[in-house]
Amino acid sequence: MLYAIFSEDVDNSLPLRMKARPAHLERLQKLKDEGRLVLAGPCPAIDSNDPGEAGFTGSLVVAEFVSLNEAQAWADADPYIEAGVYQQVIVKPFKKVLP
Repeated sequence: MLYAIFSEDVDNSLPLRMKARPAHLERLQKLKDEGRLVLAGPCPAIDSNDPGEAGFTGSLVVAEFVSLNEAQAWADADPYIEAGVYQQVIVKPFKKVLP
C-alpha cells in the first residue's frame, strides 16, 4: 500500500538539511531503485523552486510499504530526524486516484 510521509521542519533548518542531505537522498534513491517511490520533495519556504536562504518548511514522500508500521519505521530512521531537521513527522495511508 502507498503511504504519505509529511514532515515539518524546525525553524531555520537549511544548514541542518544540507549537512544530512546526502544520506537522506541515498535512502530515497534506494526506494526509487526498488520501484517503491511515487514522489518525494521538499516544500519551499517561499513561492519559488529555488528558495535560496529562505530554505524549506518540510517534505513530502509518497512510497509503497508493506504496512503502516513499516512506513513509520522507515520515516523514523530518516537522517533528517537524527540531524534535527524535522520537528514533526506524520505517516498516513495514501490512495492514489489520479493520474
